[in-house]
Amino acid sequence: MRKLILVGFALLIQGVSLAQLHEVKRITKTLCSPEFHGRGYVNRGDSIAGAFIADEFQQLGLKKRKGSYFQEFSHPVNTFPGKMEVKCANRPLKVGVDFIVDAASAGGNITLNPKRVPASLALNSEEFGRILQSIGDGYNSIALDFTGLSADTLKKLRGVSQEVANFLPVIELTDAKFTWSVADQQFIYPLIYLKPGIWKEGDELLINIDAELKKNYVSNNVIAFLPAKGCTKKTIVYTAHYDHLGRMGTETYFPGANDNASGTAMLLSMAAYFKENRPKYNVLFIAFAGEEAGLLGSNYFVENPTYKLKNMSFLLNLDIMGSGEEGVTVVNATLFEKEFSLLQQINAEKNLLTQIKSRGPAANSDHYWFTEKGVPAFFIYTMGPNKHYHDVFDTFEELSFVEYEDITTLLVEFGNRFFTH
Repeated sequence: MRKLILVGFALLIQGVSLAQLHEVKRITKTLCSPEFHGRGYVNRGDSIAGAFIADEFQQLGLKKRKGSYFQEFSHPVNTFPGKMEVKCANRPLKVGVDFIVDAASAGGNITLNPKRVPASLALNSEEFGRILQSIGDGYNSIALDFTGLSADTLKKLRGVSQEVANFLPVIELTDAKFTWSVADQQFIYPLIYLKPGIWKEGDELLINIDAELKKNYVSNNVIAFLPAKGCTKKTIVYTAHYDHLGRMGTETYFPGANDNASGTAMLLSMAAYFKENRPKYNVLFIAFAGEEAGLLGSNYFVENPTYKLKNMSFLLNLDIMGSGEEGVTVVNATLFEKEFSLLQQINAEKNLLTQIKSRGPAANSDHYWFTEKGVPAFFIYTMGPNKHYHDVFDTFEELSFVEYEDITTLLVEFGNRFFTH
């Protein structure tokens, strides 16, 4: 009988884990769907995602802060809401595969006849200046050939294309991985990154791109609160950014599965767990907007907190949670050595992850502004074979979720032991 009870208990635990994993996958897949438009700034994709998260908090019965789940703020952002067409020698090119536009690119419906400029000339400021002044003699743009360069040379040339795009249209030929971002400004002319082997000097490039700089775009952090069983100021904070890069034209969007639909799903999963397993400390959940635009949502929150920063005992920021085959990395580990040792202790005791890697401070996610304000915080992200980042291939299907259960256990145990270790 005792053996049957133990087997039944084990199956119950397994069932709960499977149910949680099912929810994480459901939420991640939903956030990556075309209807959310890459959770960016075309078709208000980020607002659609924010409303979805607030509804999940509502269904869990979590409390609002100051009468709302939303904290509104505004910011400038460059968008690409319409046409996104580039043709080389009258052959249509594929967005995200053959080319991408710079996040700050201007639009236009023009024919380009670029002058090819090798990297060696671009590195010579005097010679490069003469080339730029000569544009107009049969050319109306330049094609900077940055293919086959070393990492050091690429570093020296970083930003050259962007500087020139305020003087004339630019094509940058590059064999580097296409990664996109979000910009709060717009160049005067288009800037297009093109894979090598597509264009040769003399080929015309036809571009038809819509770009719109929105100067006061409204975004929302989404915040929910779970009070402790008793009366206490002790509070653990879980955060994740839910925004991503959005659309590059009407046909192409960036799903942002690993970055950071997976972290948002983990955040909601943690909320569901703690709602059913009420801790003796408060838990605050914050889904940030505007992270990809420069950590804007978290910066706005720390300057306009809806929960006292001094009552935040520790913050755990979750970003890129979709794998874990190679363990996790903890940013700020060297700042908070005692807390990092606690993570390692839990991991060793429960035989969870292959490794918990230590990393120093970095302004690479939403934990940063909290640390700057004196709130102790970790930024935790998974490591694994999935290297898709800020590209069109960061899809739900590429996620393994292989260490979801172990990471959840690590996070829960950290919270439970934090106040007693």
